[in-house]
Amino acid sequence: MQTAYISHPSCLLHDMGRGHPECPARIKAIEDQLIASGLYPFLQHHDAPRATPEQLERVHSTAYLDALWSARPAEGLAMLDADTWMNPRTWEAALHAAGAVVLATDLVMQGRAESAFCNVRPPGHHATRDQAMGFCFFNNVAVGVAHALEHHGLERVAVVDFDVHHGNGTEAIFRDDPRVLLCSSFQHPFYPYSGAETANSHILPAPLPAYTDGAGFRAAITEKFIPALDEFKPQLIFVSAGFDAHREDDMASLKLVEADYAWVTQEIKKIATAHAQRRIVSTLEGGYALHALGRSVAAHIRVLADM
Repeated sequence: MQTAYISHPSCLLHDMGRGHPECPARIKAIEDQLIASGLYPFLQHHDAPRATPEQLERVHSTAYLDALWSARPAEGLAMLDADTWMNPRTWEAALHAAGAVVLATDLVMQGRAESAFCNVRPPGHHATRDQAMGFCFFNNVAVGVAHALEHHGLERVAVVDFDVHHGNGTEAIFRDDPRVLLCSSFQHPFYPYSGAETANSHILPAPLPAYTDGAGFRAAITEKFIPALDEFKPQLIFVSAGFDAHREDDMASLKLVEADYAWVTQEIKKIATAHAQRRIVSTLEGGYALHALGRSVAAHIRVLADM
């Protein structure tokens, strides 16, 4: 089976203003690199649907969704926090970004694809049940996880988040749900200044000091995540795929390279092969150095797709 590639034109229309790092060019940088590397034609292409109110309300409060709808500007930009702005197309883009992960979940659960990558924005892992923050509006991966649990009836779902920032929103949403194992690596101390002290039996943080390179990253994954994932035996693995820990990305100070992203994808794939019928759903989070982002996603997808 092919790896599904899910995106939507609306993801190019969400724009938070000149110079903002979370920009539409991120989508094109990934697509261009997939074309240049020869991977693009071998993927199974899908347009992302809109997430439904039912799907969003599994992880976000109705009051928050109503407030976000009301915050939409008719023109220009509306500020939700210092980093997070809405333009008139943001709501639509966010619906499709969350809907992409729902579709990806359906595709792998129905056996129509073995794995999926969602090239969508805005990202999601900072969005909490009641708050937009850190460039995020809906928590896309959480919407997909909740869909897997509630719609497909799974009992054990894992999330591996290797973005350079802690996925505080995903952690907050699933903190009291032992059906979800969250394995999260991130630079610490760093925005959003959380995660290092919040471990429990199913929340496993791997805080990394600034300037950690691939060897340190791989050691943390090997020591902290792999044994826990093996013991948990997830029926489906989600990946919050942030590529802003790349050494060329000045958003932060970790020193990963494409080979590290290929390696961690291979390790995730081993767990998925052993326990989850090879089912993996990956969705884009961070990554702001455009050339490094494109190369890193291509390395990630090459492993997902066995190419």
